[in-house]
Amino acid sequence: MPVPMDAFDEVRPAVECLDLLTAPVADALRAWSGSVPVEEVRFVDTDPAVADTALLVERHGPWLLEQSANCVVVAAKRGGETTLAACVALSHTRVDVNGVVRRHLGARKASFAPMDRAVGDTGMEYGGITPIGLPAHWPLLVDSAAADIPYALMGSGSRRGKLIVPGKALAELPGATVLEGLAIA
Repeated sequence: MPVPMDAFDEVRPAVECLDLLTAPVADALRAWSGSVPVEEVRFVDTDPAVADTALLVERHGPWLLEQSANCVVVAAKRGGETTLAACVALSHTRVDVNGVVRRHLGARKASFAPMDRAVGDTGMEYGGITPIGLPAHWPLLVDSAAADIPYALMGSGSRRGKLIVPGKALAELPGATVLEGLAIA
């Protein structure tokens, strides 16, 4: 089931709301390429106090949990070097950081990146990190279920607002690799 657009007061193309987005996200939308038109990426202005998925589900209904995706930043370490990467998975699942992510990145150890590092390196707010506008050199790992969903509700780069992004567009973002089994229930 796609995200019911009428569940929110106002849904607009994100390119019409660039002033409400963080600089990296706005810049990425301005430079958008791929088979999905940028106008299909939508913005929903939401209360920052309910930015977390559980609170959004409580306010808008249980359907939202199946139609939401999270973007988490991981730090993969090998031989004294740390590689940051982002992972996208549906909100009702969790990213297999120590299995699939670690192996895919060829790391000895992988864990969630410290909040200050994730926020500082992305230029986005904690709780709103999105795969749109990430640093170009970062690997972006997308769970196949997130890439297959018609639309996913996810962070917009800040705690204010959410993006509604076609799953196909997630698979086409710069640096994206779609992985089966990246997320587990």
